[in-house]
Amino acid sequence: MLAAAYGCSGSAATVSGTVTYRERIALTPNAVLEVTLADVSRADAPAEVLGRQVIESPGQVPISFSIEYDPADIQDNHTYAVQARIREGDQLRWVSTESYLVITRDHPTEVDIKVRAVGGGTGGQ
Repeated sequence: MLAAAYGCSGSAATVSGTVTYRERIALTPNAVLEVTLADVSRADAPAEVLGRQVIESPGQVPISFSIEYDPADIQDNHTYAVQARIREGDQLRWVSTESYLVITRDHPTEVDIKVRAVGGGTGGQ
C-alpha cells in the first residue's frame, strides 16, 4: 500500500471511507486503486490535489481508504471532493462518476464511493 499526503505540516487530518461497485466481478491481482482529495472550487481551473492514496493489489470491494491532508490547506468557503479510480494493468476499469463532497459546508469526512465500469472495460455490459 502506498500513501502520499501533500504539504502536510504539523498535525494531519483524514478523509476516509470505502470504494465499491455494484457488479459482481472480482478485481485482478494487478489492480490499483487511486483515491484523491481535491479542491474543486474553481470551475475555470484544474482541481488542486490536496492528498492521495494509492493501493496496489487492494483485494476485493469494499476497499477501505484513508487520505491525510493538512487542515491549514482547507478554506471554509471552498469545496472539496474525493474521487476514485481503479486500473488493471494499463487500463482504466472503474471510475467515480458522482461528486463526493467532503470537509466543508457540513459535508462529512467519511464517504462511501461507488465507482462505475468504464465502457468497453470489465463489467461494462
